[in-house]
Amino acid sequence: MDRLGGSERELIAMPRAADTLMISVPGIGEVSGILNCPSDSRWLYVLGHGAGAGMRHAFLERVSADLGARGIATLRYQFPYMERGKRPPDRPPTARATVRAAVETVRGLGIDLPIVAGGKSFGGRMTSQAQAEKPLADVRGLVFLGFPLHAPNRLSDERAAHLSSVDVPMLFLQGTRDSLADLELMRPVCAGLGPRVTLHIVDGGDHSFQVLKRSGRTEDEVMVELSEAIDTWCTQL
Repeated sequence: MDRLGGSERELIAMPRAADTLMISVPGIGEVSGILNCPSDSRWLYVLGHGAGAGMRHAFLERVSADLGARGIATLRYQFPYMERGKRPPDRPPTARATVRAAVETVRGLGIDLPIVAGGKSFGGRMTSQAQAEKPLADVRGLVFLGFPLHAPNRLSDERAAHLSSVDVPMLFLQGTRDSLADLELMRPVCAGLGPRVTLHIVDGGDHSFQVLKRSGRTEDEVMVELSEAIDTWCTQL
């Protein structure tokens, strides 16, 4: 964000909660972002949203709050189609450019934290494509909140082909009831990528990590599990 003046740059870079900022995507325009950077942050997670809901969706709000309480800052951001309030989602080149711009914005703010990137479903997949195309500067690993391995109930692992070109550690958080990532396919995909991949299975979770009442689990328990798994994985990096 080179258009920011010195005092504005210092304001955004300070460890504050829920700073709103604009991210310039070259050749495309600007999109919104929300930086949640508590004073005790140890990591920063650049977090893209899913195809059907933007960065202010309740799930991402909760993820950001829970991670912030554990010392992991987040930058959530919009993809251009969501910024404009239009469908369908952006084509991959546009989405990948947006991921790259979000990471570059964090670096431009001068926040001295190690960076991981990824996101929910579409946001995570576009991040991995961007990383496979050309490594994202200073990004030490990728975190996927429900990697969309295939279309709903249409079994295929073609969407994972590019992951072999990703050379940083990856954490996959996947629910056992995810209709976009059958575990009979997801497990061998992760195993084939070798030791740089960690697969964390969320028992009973669907693609949005919602669980059935009869499971005996609560939404709060699942959200704690997700944030704890990310915290543990980042610490081990």
